[in-house]
Amino acid sequence: MLEVTESARKAIKSAIDGAEQPVAGLRIMVQGGGCAGLQYGMALELSRQADDTVIEAGEVTVLIDPESQSYLSGTVIDFVTGLEGSGFVFNNPNASSSCGCGKSFC
Repeated sequence: MLEVTESARKAIKSAIDGAEQPVAGLRIMVQGGGCAGLQYGMALELSRQADDTVIEAGEVTVLIDPESQSYLSGTVIDFVTGLEGSGFVFNNPNASSSCGCGKSFC
C-alpha cells in the first residue's frame, strides 16, 4: 500500500482544487527513464481506468496503474519545502538506489 503524508495530501488537494476541470484523482506512476533507470510521474486524471488501484487519502484520491503498483508498494509520499524549493519526495523501500534529484531510482 502507498502512504501519503498530510503535507502531500494538502499539496495534492491544492492542485486538484486549482484544476480547470473536475478531476478523478492524482495518478502516480513509474516510467522508464531518469538518471537511475526509472522515474516517478504524477498527473491529474479526468477519469479512472478500470484496472487502477484507488487509494483514498483523506480528501484526495490517488490512482495507480497495475504496472506501477509493484514499484510503489510501501512507498511514502511527502511534500517538503526547503531552501532549494518545494516538491514531492518519494521514500521507496523497493528502490535499491536513487539519484540525487530524488525523482529517479532503480
